[in-house]
Amino acid sequence: MHAIARPEQTAAAARIVKAWKHVAALTREGGLGRVGRSVAIAGATAGSLGCSSVPEGRSAIDAVDIVGTHDIPAGEVRDKLATAASPKLLGLFRGIAYDYEIFDASALQRDLARIERYYRGRGFFEARARAARVTRVSPDHVRVEIVVDEGPPMLDRRLRIVGLDSLPPAISDAVWLAAVKALPEGKRFDEDAYKKAQIAVARSLTDSGYAHATVEAHATADLATHSIDTTFTAVPGGPAVFGPITIEGLDPDRAGPRHQEIEEGPLRRAINIEPGKPYSTAAIDSATQALLDLEVFTSVQIVPALSDPSAGVIPLDVKVEPSKLRVIKVGGGAEFDEIKTEAHVIVGWEDHNFLGGLRDLSVDLTPGAVLYPLRTDNIDKQQPVQQLLPEERLRVQFLQPGFLEPHTRLFVRPEFNVYPLLVETNPPANAPVVGYVEPKGTVGVDRRFGRRLLVSLGHNVQGEIPFSYTSAPLNPAPPQVLLSFPQLVAKLDFRDDPVHPHEGIFVVNDFQVAGGPFGGSAQDVRIQPDVRGYIPIGRHVTLALRGSLGFLFPSNYGNYVEHLPSAPGSATDADRDIETVYFRGFFLGGPDSNRGFPLRGIGPHGIVPFLNPATATVQAQLACDPNSPSYNAAACAIPIGGFTLWQASAELRFNVPGPVDAAAFCDSGDVSQIVGWNGLRWSYLHMSCGIGARYDTPVGPIRLDVGYRIPFLQVLGQKDEQAVFNYDPTQGLPPTILGVPIAVAFGIGEAF
Repeated sequence: MHAIARPEQTAAAARIVKAWKHVAALTREGGLGRVGRSVAIAGATAGSLGCSSVPEGRSAIDAVDIVGTHDIPAGEVRDKLATAASPKLLGLFRGIAYDYEIFDASALQRDLARIERYYRGRGFFEARARAARVTRVSPDHVRVEIVVDEGPPMLDRRLRIVGLDSLPPAISDAVWLAAVKALPEGKRFDEDAYKKAQIAVARSLTDSGYAHATVEAHATADLATHSIDTTFTAVPGGPAVFGPITIEGLDPDRAGPRHQEIEEGPLRRAINIEPGKPYSTAAIDSATQALLDLEVFTSVQIVPALSDPSAGVIPLDVKVEPSKLRVIKVGGGAEFDEIKTEAHVIVGWEDHNFLGGLRDLSVDLTPGAVLYPLRTDNIDKQQPVQQLLPEERLRVQFLQPGFLEPHTRLFVRPEFNVYPLLVETNPPANAPVVGYVEPKGTVGVDRRFGRRLLVSLGHNVQGEIPFSYTSAPLNPAPPQVLLSFPQLVAKLDFRDDPVHPHEGIFVVNDFQVAGGPFGGSAQDVRIQPDVRGYIPIGRHVTLALRGSLGFLFPSNYGNYVEHLPSAPGSATDADRDIETVYFRGFFLGGPDSNRGFPLRGIGPHGIVPFLNPATATVQAQLACDPNSPSYNAAACAIPIGGFTLWQASAELRFNVPGPVDAAAFCDSGDVSQIVGWNGLRWSYLHMSCGIGARYDTPVGPIRLDVGYRIPFLQVLGQKDEQAVFNYDPTQGLPPTILGVPIAVAFGIGEAF
């Protein structure tokens, strides 16, 4: 995976590298001691980024405070002003990398008028920006304070719609419903809502076949009663039907040297609009989304010919801009945490028109190696790397658009993976290294309903074949696992942006049924709903929230896990139980869930016979014999997985100037070995809070988060993690970094 830096990022990086090379040269020459190197590096970085200065006779703005706001957040008002505080590098330093904001008295006066206009648009017709105070905090720095008197709000009162008498009752009722939903009585007047209501009334008409419908809006304010009456005047025109469809942009050379590769047939099938059908803007929107879902166009625009108001037949002009049909992907990555250290490369190829018909075929191969047993806690050892464990992941995906019907897509996703199973944070030196050969595949269909709902139904078959990464055989050898289950996934997306959401809601539910008539080693029902919400606090601040539940109901496994921390009755039964729960159960921890814990760090812990030392002598040395009085669960317990999950997260995301954004977050949640509702242990918080940085790239933000586990908020009533472990050994003892209960998480894309 690779990212393309913006020019200003590249230039800044070049200046930093040049300055640091100068520091390195001085260090080699012996001209700098330890303190000198630190000062020089800090100075080189700041100097390379560039330090701004305040022009002589002018003043920089340190802060802009809005006082007196109640219904409208001060940050929302502040975002509308030309007078702004000087930006800070990483939220800490002014004048480095970014220019100072310079105070301008005339701009401040215009901002006072701008505030009053903004408040009127939000329903406060009597709002006044009464005063602006400029306080000098140093000879060339000022602080600005604006006092606002909001006054009483104007409320929506009566709503009238004129011009619907000639329409059928069903269409007239739909128009009224759209208007009432967009502009409910008794709500504070909002100019944006007023305009959206006008659009909603017009849209309800054009969705019903009235292509030439127009709607005018008129609002009357009554300052005495602080209310507003709204009238919509509709001119529906005559009903219309779709006409012929023309597609432009498939042959940009117009019979030039490049052959037109995209055929019109699959596009018309995806559009799914037949001439003669009643006109509908909803059908046009659905066709636009269907063309974008083919993933062969950078933009799609469907333009109806509405120049003649009397026309009853509306032709459509489809304008598209094709993207590259074939892509080669090359990249790499690495992982370094409390569990393992690994490095890998990524090689991929994708053809968006495989064998014609806009069929999509992609192949991704990720070979890599684990530097075993190198981890964050043993990097200072003399031989932290004792063995290279090769691994690979091969993924193939085939997509067939227009399967069975125009908007349904067939997908086939075979995989073949080989990897070591590393779950211990401090494995004994002679512990076996269990690997798995994992063939798996999914066949199914997905379909989008409108712009917001995507439903996928597929059948999964997954094999897990254990082997030993060392010459010593596994003793006992874990059994092979075969999983077979249908999976239904529904996603409802109301976000304004899927990559950088600022407002909206996203809901997903994953439902699976394994075993029974579908065969396989496991028989269970698994369901996991997840809800995410995004609330704009200001133009540059987003409050992101997440809540999720998970329930796994096993019917032919799980007895050992349910009765933890008891010792297993037999190693064979325990191995089968543990393997199945590991591949079907829930975990928390890592960059996409609870960032204060390592990957899979939250979940029931227990003895895993095929991962713990097998000989009685070694077990006695390490106190890993569960039947021994000296048994040490902290040293030998391993994350297994659980049956019931809950998690909740809150994150404040700050879009600061420049390529690096910031975030502050708190994550909590629990995974229990108890089946059903009783497994939701709300006192098991596992609370971690922290901060993070995001660097924006074309593939999404690259994310670094540092989470701190709050000791007394792991399990209520227990003062720290050691007390939690003494109270409930199935929780394990999470690893620390330099004795501090923190974890560092890297990821691509937002956590949720």
